[in-house]
Amino acid sequence: MAGRRLGLGLALAMAATIAAANAGGGQALAQSATWTADNGNGTFTNPLFFDEFSDPDMIRVGDDFYLTGTTMHAMPGLPILHSRDLVNWKFVGYAMDKLDLGPEFRLEGGKNVYGRGIWAPSFRYRDGVFYIFTNINGQNSQIFSATSPGGPWKRTPMKRSLHDMSVLFDDDGKTWVVWGYQDIHLAQLDATLTDIVPGTERIIIRKGEGMGEGSHFYKFAGRYFITSAEWASPFRMPAARADALTGPWEVNRAISIDEDFGQINGWRVAGNKEPITLVPPSTARGALALHQGGIIQTPAGEWWGWSMFEGNSVGRLTGLSPITWKDGWPYFGLPGNLGRTPRTWVKPALPVQPIRAPYARGDRFDGPALGAVWQWNHVPVDANWSLRARPGALRLTTLPAAGFLQARNTLTQRAMGPQSAAVVEIDASGLRTGDVAGLALLNRPHASIAIERTGAGLALVVTDELRGEIARQQMSSDRVWLRADGDFATDQAQFAVSTDGRRFSNIGTPITMPYQLLTFQGVRYSLFAYNKGSKPGGHADFLDFAVNEPRAESRPAIPYGKQVRFIPIGAAGSPMLAQPLLVQQHPLGRVSLLRGGQALTVAEDGAVTMRRADGGAAQQFQWMEALTGGALLMSLETNRYLHVADDGSLRADSPGATADNKDRSRFSVR
Repeated sequence: MAGRRLGLGLALAMAATIAAANAGGGQALAQSATWTADNGNGTFTNPLFFDEFSDPDMIRVGDDFYLTGTTMHAMPGLPILHSRDLVNWKFVGYAMDKLDLGPEFRLEGGKNVYGRGIWAPSFRYRDGVFYIFTNINGQNSQIFSATSPGGPWKRTPMKRSLHDMSVLFDDDGKTWVVWGYQDIHLAQLDATLTDIVPGTERIIIRKGEGMGEGSHFYKFAGRYFITSAEWASPFRMPAARADALTGPWEVNRAISIDEDFGQINGWRVAGNKEPITLVPPSTARGALALHQGGIIQTPAGEWWGWSMFEGNSVGRLTGLSPITWKDGWPYFGLPGNLGRTPRTWVKPALPVQPIRAPYARGDRFDGPALGAVWQWNHVPVDANWSLRARPGALRLTTLPAAGFLQARNTLTQRAMGPQSAAVVEIDASGLRTGDVAGLALLNRPHASIAIERTGAGLALVVTDELRGEIARQQMSSDRVWLRADGDFATDQAQFAVSTDGRRFSNIGTPITMPYQLLTFQGVRYSLFAYNKGSKPGGHADFLDFAVNEPRAESRPAIPYGKQVRFIPIGAAGSPMLAQPLLVQQHPLGRVSLLRGGQALTVAEDGAVTMRRADGGAAQQFQWMEALTGGALLMSLETNRYLHVADDGSLRADSPGATADNKDRSRFSVR
């Protein structure tokens, strides 16, 4: 998050740009700035989006890039994003409005598709047609096709289910598909693309040879490549290549490995199964690293990679990586530090685009449609929600439900990291006895702050799935503002209430938000209303919804022109760092560190000495920040990080940050 401090003018321009991004996706709402990866100085900082975007797949069509990803049980699904620079993305539309394939998709009959749904899409383009091939649990694979990325999209079921499939349109007009976990299967698809040509299916890479799942299938300069993801403690991204489809296939077990940007393992659900028990944070490595993604070439000839990584409770995030080809393999990372992705790096050599985020997150509910950021939890009941029953409000008419997870017409959007607060104004005057309506953190365990109508009147209730009801108080007004403050660096949340929308009081104790795979999604801010009884009840009106991101524009500024001390976090320092250093500015968020006319200078082997200052590459460092906190200084000479070695010397040969900072490459700056 280093390298940028927004001025007021840029912040306002960003808010206007974001608000305009969703024309056609509901009434745009001017709001505070949201996270963008673009630092405004020619560099970007990962993640591309600080909200969940899992199993990403990307294509280039001419000068345009398109991206889609997993949406599980959320409706609409399969978002299409568009970019011209790989850093700033605009929402285009959804490929799937609703996916109603049975009562479980509608939360009927006690059934659900939590942790299931639509996942691992393969995005492709040929002859004027866009295709998304994707998986659905318990169903055959599906094809979505359109002549425009904005749709309309047509859904066509395939004849088989192909786990984590990826499609290749080959130069000779044939279509091939790979799929599987560790055993990688290959087959030709027929002209309809819905079935396998008989006799073409074969296993091309066998279990134990180093591949995983989540395949991405390519052909570059006549050679075939497959990237995949594998949990081998740690997560890693292997790749395979062959000169012919029939092989032989050669496997490289790690073109990306260990890159978690120094992030700590947050709270987790043990075993990702019920009954839910929580595991506290740790600095153990491997579970968060970049692992599932692919590679792409820009019109300028550069190679870039993208991949997801685990972002703890906020969900799976997407990173962008420079690609370095070596010995015919496309490694994520830079020369001298292959397999490791810098968190902050120079943007692709593409035309400069406006700084923007894909979505406006707030909604006054005064437009003809919901904002593009909203998704329903399962298939909605259209007769029980409305933007017209009360202009300027979202009305949810309650239906009976056993509890929050079974409640229909829960409207959700992904929570934003590293910190965000969702606020909603609710008019509860339409609630009937047994009705419950409010703001929730959709997760497992879930939590909510809600208004409940009982025979004694209205009560404000805070509930945690693990602890049950943790706070209750009677209400004197039927119109309140509810707030959920989420800190996704610590996986903690706090609910609050206000009667005027300005002064809030905390209610209940902090909520722990763990990473879990019971829903296969990160935390979602959710608006809900249901009736505890067996009959439909009344309604709740949600009048306004806003998201505030306190750290979206407060990224730590580089202390250019200042004398500062660099202190390794949780460790002893180096004699070379005992005295302050002057931070000299260079373009692209880079610095030299000076003292008395000399500068820290890095040799090819990573040794650091003080030499006469000349401002060359050996004296420049890319400044960035670890996700767990602390400044990182990557040498432009070695593409590795400055750190304090075991003998107390200063070197620039650390491959990257770790949450425990055992290599002493994360520094506090004072």
